[in-house]
Amino acid sequence: MQTFTLPSGLALHYSDQGAGMPVVFSNSLGTDMRVWEPLLPHLPDGLRIIRYDTAGHGLSDFAGERPISAHAQDLAALLDHLSINAAVVVGLSVGGLIAQALYQARPDLIRALVFCDTAHKIGTVDIWNERLALIEKGGIEAQEDAIVERWFTAPFRETNPAFALWRNMLTRTTVKAYCSLGRAIRDADFTAEAAGITVPALCICGAEDGSTPPALMQAFNEMLPNGTYVQIAECGHLPCVEQPKTLSVHIRKFATD
Repeated sequence: MQTFTLPSGLALHYSDQGAGMPVVFSNSLGTDMRVWEPLLPHLPDGLRIIRYDTAGHGLSDFAGERPISAHAQDLAALLDHLSINAAVVVGLSVGGLIAQALYQARPDLIRALVFCDTAHKIGTVDIWNERLALIEKGGIEAQEDAIVERWFTAPFRETNPAFALWRNMLTRTTVKAYCSLGRAIRDADFTAEAAGITVPALCICGAEDGSTPPALMQAFNEMLPNGTYVQIAECGHLPCVEQPKTLSVHIRKFATD
């Protein structure tokens, strides 16, 4: 268990494994760094794998209401602490928004970006306000069925025994942390900045993603000067869980070219 104390005094839980080219993973809303564990066995040797729990998720401290830029500052502080620069940053959903904010603030930290099931803007203000109001009133359980239907395909939900664990990860996220990060997603919009992302970018989307569907990710990819779009069949919003081997093939080729 590794802990970094942020300049704010809050504790950030992270993992630093391996040696070689740094690859940094940022998790999605309602998950923590364990969401990447199914992927790890499929990644090649010779990589330094950095994972962390976004503030308020997993074992990291909850920092209250904060914009995406503040979460990017957390990641920048961690990478500075670890003396890492020119990393491949892999962002899943809100992790992709954090990666975009990190690029705007600290492009020196990034050599390439992998965007998993994310976009320049995720959802509308009305959609987020409605979802978060229901969760604040009835708990995450009030929306868990709808959330996991966007996360996973029906065959995975119905037949994979690990599905229960991912549902547990979601529902054990605190309402305060979930809604705070949800509002940060609601308010984030990198449409104007996308064309300025000049590093190589790989956009990967599950074909059955109900949160950031393929059409949205394709539109995002078209905004990027050096973007490449890949779609993964039989996959929802979390390819690192549902199709980790396929995801690893694309990351391996992109990160090691």
